[in-house]
Amino acid sequence: MKKIYRYLCAAAGACIIFTGAYAYRSHRIQEDIAGKILRFHVIANSDSKEDQELKLKVRDEIGAYLSRELEEAGDLDTCEAIVNDHLAEIENCAREVIAKEGHTETVSAQITDAEFPVKTYGAYTFPKGTYRALKVVIGDGAGANWWCVMYPNLCFANSVYEVIDENSKEELQTILTKEDYEEIMAAGKIRVRFKYFEGLAK
Repeated sequence: MKKIYRYLCAAAGACIIFTGAYAYRSHRIQEDIAGKILRFHVIANSDSKEDQELKLKVRDEIGAYLSRELEEAGDLDTCEAIVNDHLAEIENCAREVIAKEGHTETVSAQITDAEFPVKTYGAYTFPKGTYRALKVVIGDGAGANWWCVMYPNLCFANSVYEVIDENSKEELQTILTKEDYEEIMAAGKIRVRFKYFEGLAK
């Protein structure tokens, strides 16, 4: 009995050490990645179907506008500077969509530090934490969010959707360390496997 108890204590201790080490590693990688990317965050007025549809239309209009403005942005600082210089235009894009759809909600756009959950884009999974982002809030901002990575471009193509082309992959590899790049790739593969098994269970 004592031997089993010792084994259980040793196993519990190992789990605690492993969990602590993993949390520390994940936090360190998140901080490193956060300093090299800019994210895009759109928050709906509420979770009603109408407000969620409006959020996506606002996202599309802003995305189409920014994809043109950011076409020549070759680094993070340039990208953030361009976005910061066009906040008024970004808000106007959103207001036009809101008015066109017969809504009256206010809208605000700002570059800020925002909390993000774990999020997967294609093959890449970014850890939760604080990231620099263009944050667009519609009305009360009480609805579900939409996230993407603006720099490097992991979501803008001819229209706005989550897509990662070869150029984006190469750029991501360039700005991240080899360790960080491999980490978000590995995390992405794990999440894909989980989704696959969840599908089999249904």
